[in-house]
Amino acid sequence: MHTGTTLTQFIIEDQRHIAGASGDFTALLNDIVTAIKTISNAVNKGALIGVMGALDTENIQGETQKKLDVITNEIMIQSNEWAGHLAGMASEEMDDVYSIPKQYPLGKYLLVFDPLDGSSNVDINISVGTIFSILRAPVSGQAASMEDFLQPGTKQICAGYALYGSSTMLVLTTGNGVNGFTLDRDIGEFVLTHPGMKIPADTREFAINSSNQRFWEAPVQRYVSECLAGSTGPRGRDFNMRWVASMVAEVHRILTRGGIFMYPRDTKDPAKPGRLRLMYEACPMSFIVEQAGGISSTGYERILEITPENLHQRVPVILGSKNEVEVVLSYHNT
Repeated sequence: MHTGTTLTQFIIEDQRHIAGASGDFTALLNDIVTAIKTISNAVNKGALIGVMGALDTENIQGETQKKLDVITNEIMIQSNEWAGHLAGMASEEMDDVYSIPKQYPLGKYLLVFDPLDGSSNVDINISVGTIFSILRAPVSGQAASMEDFLQPGTKQICAGYALYGSSTMLVLTTGNGVNGFTLDRDIGEFVLTHPGMKIPADTREFAINSSNQRFWEAPVQRYVSECLAGSTGPRGRDFNMRWVASMVAEVHRILTRGGIFMYPRDTKDPAKPGRLRLMYEACPMSFIVEQAGGISSTGYERILEITPENLHQRVPVILGSKNEVEVVLSYHNT
């Protein structure tokens, strides 16, 4: 029998400590959770319902879209457009801001999301996820413009991700620590299973796409070469290397047992200073990592302090265990 704290109960109790809380935020999170449950079902059924494979379309980043990219994007929109909590939405899969249809009321929040992070993995049954971030609309009840979304990560009031793996988990922060919830399909509720998640300050695991090694800047080249040298090198200890090609999976591993994740600046494509999207991936994950005691940086600046220049801006990302990230940052400063 279920006896744990449900996500709904957890959020309501958390909101009771906030003076003037209206319940709108709790209701918005419930709508996001409904979308996540629906996406989890679609991902888990996969080929059984014919949603695997690629389409003949590309998103704004020039990436070939999977069928599930489009399906999950639509699920997020349909679950969140109608209730009157939002002034607008922005998604990695859409060129521009999504305006709330005129038949629905406008609210005081903005929702930013990557509906299916790591979607290149869906056809081979490796963990994927959904990333989301909630901001306050500059003017409540007014349709949001693109400029309204261009807020630094420090302005986020909530960030979270869902992981669709051996179980479906939801990890989120509202600026007061990080908590993880597991979907109990028997009761249809997320239940608190990982309270107060903390990233260990030290680690012997690093995650990076080594196929790009020839394009890395000198600080990252130095760091990775020292890790690979192991106990015979200057670090004096052995490291393990990981790479899943799903940021949700990488960050979740770091939250549960420590580690460092790097998608650093490189020279592979000079037009792209980084690979990951600032608003849809880097900012929400940085908020979570910092709230769990870790560090997140481009190598040169704190990611949460960057003011976006456009909806689909890319940045380098180095995040994870505090002491290890500080080593990488020290190499950037020498």
